[in-house]
Amino acid sequence: MLASAFPLLLLGFSLGMRHATDADHVIAVATVVSRVRSLGTALLIGAMWGVGHTLTLMVIGGGILLFGLVVPPHVGLAMELSVALMLIGLGVYHLARLYRAVRRGEPPAPDVAPVEHAAPAAPAAPVAHVAHHDGHRHDLGWADRVFGGSRVYASLRPLLIGVVHGLAGSAAVALLVLTTVRDPRWGIGYIALFGVGTIAGMTLITGVLALPFAYARARTSGIHNAFGAVASLLSVGFGLFLAYDISFGSGLFTANPQWTPG
Repeated sequence: MLASAFPLLLLGFSLGMRHATDADHVIAVATVVSRVRSLGTALLIGAMWGVGHTLTLMVIGGGILLFGLVVPPHVGLAMELSVALMLIGLGVYHLARLYRAVRRGEPPAPDVAPVEHAAPAAPAAPVAHVAHHDGHRHDLGWADRVFGGSRVYASLRPLLIGVVHGLAGSAAVALLVLTTVRDPRWGIGYIALFGVGTIAGMTLITGVLALPFAYARARTSGIHNAFGAVASLLSVGFGLFLAYDISFGSGLFTANPQWTPG
């Protein structure tokens, strides 16, 4: 039984690796690593992002496989819209930080400062897409206002961002499994290995993308700032494109939305 299912499980891992290269993932990660000093921190952020993504896949995909849950088109499109809005917010936030730093004539403060230099009121744990760690408080939503001072919240933020990203693809992965395998147990195994592949792929991609930013930071702040601005603008632009396509092209806010999980 295991031998017959092995190709399917291997396919799940391979597709998970490929899934990590989706445009929204790469753009978001590029924006994140533009603010990170350490390659190790970048790798950790990528891994935590992948873990959060996998948790969403397991919950929603498992519900579809085990309990026959049906995702209505409006709900599916709304999950995809949440990713578009996150990309927009991510890009705008980093552009605002870059603008404030340039006006002050300083290099932008990293999202993650070395632990030994961290003040007690500003957590030094790894932070993902919407971190704030420059001594100023930036309210980006209710979660930051309520939990912004919590070290645990700062540490888990990359995972939470990954959870939101997982919303857009979880139904598609589960429906792909349903068309391939009858046994829900093997389907869950497929999704789990898909998630492991995504974690590995995101960790690798994050590390690769962090290298040019680290090189630019070591040479001149001007080039590094330009790289960060381009990554942030791409995040905003791609997020706006996705939001428009989901809202109007797929008809999210109409009576007859057109949604094909993919």
